[in-house]
Amino acid sequence: MSSKDIFFLHINSLMSATKMTPENSSTVTELVLIGFSNHPQAEIPLFFLFSLIYLMNLFGNTAIFVLVVIDSCLQTPMYFFLCHLAFLNIFYTTAVVPKMLLNLLASKKVISYDLCLAQTYISLLMGAAECIILAVMALDRYTAICYPLRYLLIMNWSLCVQLSAGAWTISFFVSVVPLYFTIVPICGPYIIDHIFCEVPVFLHMICNDTSLQEIVMVIGASGTLLLPFLLIVLSYLRILVAVIRMHSAEGRKKAFSTCSSHLTVVTIYYGTGMFMYMRPKSVYSAEGDKLISLFYAVINPALNPLIYSLRNKEVQGAMQRALERWKVFQRQNILP
Repeated sequence: MSSKDIFFLHINSLMSATKMTPENSSTVTELVLIGFSNHPQAEIPLFFLFSLIYLMNLFGNTAIFVLVVIDSCLQTPMYFFLCHLAFLNIFYTTAVVPKMLLNLLASKKVISYDLCLAQTYISLLMGAAECIILAVMALDRYTAICYPLRYLLIMNWSLCVQLSAGAWTISFFVSVVPLYFTIVPICGPYIIDHIFCEVPVFLHMICNDTSLQEIVMVIGASGTLLLPFLLIVLSYLRILVAVIRMHSAEGRKKAFSTCSSHLTVVTIYYGTGMFMYMRPKSVYSAEGDKLISLFYAVINPALNPLIYSLRNKEVQGAMQRALERWKVFQRQNILP
């Protein structure tokens, strides 16, 4: 028997185990979440791999958050927004990864309808918020490089709080609210050929014509993906002009180093996010979309702390100071 036949037998057993009836979508409580069921031999290795990546995400983003709180040298606008990014990364992956890990080990690979809906809302909100926060961080870098003497005056704490609150509020109203008012009942077969629930996948289970939902998704993506992306591009064009005008090679090097981490994160996140959310439902590949979603929902959040710390002397210095404080604390507790 081929692996394809085994896969379809496995799906049929999952369908019968969940006892779902396509005739009555209002009573559905569980959905089949295929995940990596078509590669059963890889599920255990993937469980350990994704568990490691998830722990890296939790440790790395929590470390960034703690360092910014305890080290006064990092209490600047850039790291204030980085804390929001760290919180977002933890929250996003925690809504997705634990259930994915459980399904890798479970014989009955299902997800409750309520959790599926929650994942759809959370992934949409977190994705929109990350786009806007990355745009705000680009504005912060533009101000720091183009107006260095007035930087702290312009990017004062009041403005930073307003920008962060605005990012979360706008994200909610342009992503969650439209989805709430346009979402309609789904119909069987209740099978999700994905690793978690998100809008492009959810559209495939809607019984009726999804043109309205697709239009709303593209409009929402334009507001939370394209507009912030254009703002980032314009900010970096201005930064590039300012850097070219610098007479000092050391100044140019320092300016580029402060932007390189942010540019790396933007490139990775926007590349995958635009492909996933700014396309019609017809352009769909289950296996390809799983890999893309894995990258921006699981792997990228774990990479962000590494990207912002490995080449960042300020973060490295804060880590060294934190370790020195810990060693002093340990010595004080050991000595009588």
